[in-house]
Amino acid sequence: MNRIKEVLEEQGRSQKWLAMQIGKSYNMVNAYVQNRQQPRLEVLNDIAKILDVDVKDLIVSTKP
Repeated sequence: MNRIKEVLEEQGRSQKWLAMQIGKSYNMVNAYVQNRQQPRLEVLNDIAKILDVDVKDLIVSTKP
């Protein structure tokens, strides 16, 4: 699970904007945002850099 949707909303950015920044289709980014598909680690790192957050901030911990 990831927090890409939450971080985009916090920053007032759109999925379309992120798709253009990382060179992926809107449909792919939407799959990431809806947690239907998880980005590869390299892509997650790119997203973190673009959003200027630590990659850990994009990951939802499943441990309490």
